[in-house]
Amino acid sequence: MRAKFKRKYTGRILLIFIILSQTFFLSAQKHTISGKITDATSGEDLIGVTVFIAGTTTGTTTNTYGFYSITLQEGNHKLSFSFIGYKTISRDMSLNSDTTYNIQLSPHETMLDEVVVSSETKDKNIRSAKMGVEKMDMKQIEMIPVLFGEKDILKTIQLLPGISASSEGSSGFNVRGGSSDQNLILLDEAPVYGASHLMGFFSVFNSDALKDVTIYKGGIPANYGGRASSALDITMKDGNNKKFAVSGGLGLISSRLTIEGPIIKDKMSFIVSGRRSYADLIAKQSSVLNDDMNLYFYDLNAKLNYKLNENNRIFLSGYFGEDVFGFGSGMGMNWGNTTGTMRWNHLFSNKLFSNTSLIYSNFDYAFRVGDDVDMSSGIVDYGFKQDFSWYLNPDNTIKYGLNITRHSFNPGVLTIDNEDSQDVVLDEKQAFESAVYVSNSQKIGNKFSAEYGLRLSMFNQIGEGWANTYNDNNEIIDSVFYEKGELMQSYFEFEPRLSFSYLLNKSSSVKASYNRMAQYLHLLSNSTSGQPTDTWMPSTNNLEPQTVTQYSIGFFKNFDDNKYEFSVESYYKQMDNVVDYEDGTDIMLNENIEASILSGIGRSYGVEFYLKKKYGRFTGWISYTLAKTENKIDGINHDNWYLAKYDKTHDLSIVGTYKLKKRLSLSASWIYSTGNAVTFPSGKYEYDGSQIPYYTERNGYRMPNYNRLDLNLHLVGKTKKRFQSSWDFSLYNAYNKHNAYTITFQESETNPGATEAVKLSLFGVVPSISWNFEF
Repeated sequence: MRAKFKRKYTGRILLIFIILSQTFFLSAQKHTISGKITDATSGEDLIGVTVFIAGTTTGTTTNTYGFYSITLQEGNHKLSFSFIGYKTISRDMSLNSDTTYNIQLSPHETMLDEVVVSSETKDKNIRSAKMGVEKMDMKQIEMIPVLFGEKDILKTIQLLPGISASSEGSSGFNVRGGSSDQNLILLDEAPVYGASHLMGFFSVFNSDALKDVTIYKGGIPANYGGRASSALDITMKDGNNKKFAVSGGLGLISSRLTIEGPIIKDKMSFIVSGRRSYADLIAKQSSVLNDDMNLYFYDLNAKLNYKLNENNRIFLSGYFGEDVFGFGSGMGMNWGNTTGTMRWNHLFSNKLFSNTSLIYSNFDYAFRVGDDVDMSSGIVDYGFKQDFSWYLNPDNTIKYGLNITRHSFNPGVLTIDNEDSQDVVLDEKQAFESAVYVSNSQKIGNKFSAEYGLRLSMFNQIGEGWANTYNDNNEIIDSVFYEKGELMQSYFEFEPRLSFSYLLNKSSSVKASYNRMAQYLHLLSNSTSGQPTDTWMPSTNNLEPQTVTQYSIGFFKNFDDNKYEFSVESYYKQMDNVVDYEDGTDIMLNENIEASILSGIGRSYGVEFYLKKKYGRFTGWISYTLAKTENKIDGINHDNWYLAKYDKTHDLSIVGTYKLKKRLSLSASWIYSTGNAVTFPSGKYEYDGSQIPYYTERNGYRMPNYNRLDLNLHLVGKTKKRFQSSWDFSLYNAYNKHNAYTITFQESETNPGATEAVKLSLFGVVPSISWNFEF
């Protein structure tokens, strides 16, 4: 009986074991498909292409270099490759081993009713855990009217919710209550410190040379750091590796030319793109400027990429730009940026992607008066960056890496060629900034997804140099000298990042995010938009790093087969070690400027509404932000809360493009915003026969509200063989609104003893025309 029972249950146990073994064996039979996705016409890597398994929610997207990797069960699968503006391709694949599958996508021929204003997949905005992020479409940027017809990515992102212009016509911008220096601006991974031309009216980025633009204002991934408010990641084109191509344009302010092509077809390519303004040349011909006067800017972008083999690729890229403003040998100034990046992509396996970067960035400013006086300042970076992407499985993509940057600061040097005067040389400052990070993008079931990570950052100021300690009267009470390379001051910060999304149904989701950011660099400036004379400084024993903790929550909804996107996001920012100046502080060549800088706390909170139509003859968006930003710093405004100078209660943008005919489009943008907070005199008093203005509170008044309408008509010429051209006719400030740029106070000429306000407006209506071509 016992033997029979034993045989019976032993057989059942064995059967269960066999079934479990087979189940485990079958589940263990997984293989990886990986490869690169490129443009079929140019060979450019495509960023953000969606690769998914038909009939499932399993999928992935390509990284910055067009690489994807996805692990699936052994068997038959139908893969779809989808990217906005390109034809979707589906492939039936029998997967029985690891497979490399490179694919080229062809641009979709645009028909009358097929205009798009997005470079994302149709429902990625609700499925992705990312929030507070916007990927700009380069073709849409070309259609949006801007000042003097100069296409400008920095002015385009100012039309998005939560992002506002620092001042009229300026390329400077503020994100969710952060100052303009709290924006990390990267060009092929190199930081750009001076991102504007002509005192801020034009950005340094030539759109013809750019491939991808992504702005992060919340839920910022762990691989970004060093700034407290946002990250703007700009990627240059790699260069056409299929055929030679030339494009360019002529405008009222500048002309541009881009040349690209293969050195070795499908293996090595280049791109060179240049732009120069020529207002000075025209002015000289019309006798507006003297022959010895100069007023121009130029940009030069260059990139080379070489595919060594299937697992290794090298990129070399650089940017060179400068502004020149001079009156012969009498007076002048110039400022500019130089960046350089060398990158090596390596594929360790079909799941592990690596990128190694060497980075250089230089921003400098120089001013001269005659042959006797010269002043200069600047910042130079040398950096190393190592990033890994590990495609663990379809539900988990892990990113990790490290970076280290050597900062060299030149706060200012004034040389005077005069025996009776003494040079002013502020001590140069040196520092190392480093970080390690790890993050995971995870899908949990069909409805929940999350991105979470941790960044550990460190900042070390090193010698040689003096470290001063000041009393309440800004007097030095102690000084310590540090030798070259000696550690002067260290800071260390934990920067956790978290964002998640929960899918309510097929067309809507809720999201939330939390991130903490640390910024170790400080920009000394008295302007809202940023000027070349602004000076960068490191954190020291007197200047602690700024930190920002941000919480946000949002609702996302798509309508009408994903033609419309709607979102509402609310955020709250807590800011520590916010800096401001004592009343009357002079920041120019002030060797004890640290004594006049006060620090405290800040807060910013608001709600953002965003409605976008992505497809059809009419496309565009409406964005509205209701927000408040204020600071509390001991020693300012009687130690009470006061508005930040870039605070704007209301900020509304309406952008639209209507395709009238196949080759004719009309675009418009209308902007309304509350005026910036400013400090005006509340009254005046007489002292020793002079009228002295009396001030009560910091930023207690506002500039007048701002509004403007811009129009653009885009006409595409007929294609002649390979040659294609287009015209843009633009009106900036179409209804000639004289918005206030500054308001000053002076004694009335008609009523002596009375004070009157004088408004300065920069621009009335500004028409422009530009001609673009490519072949």
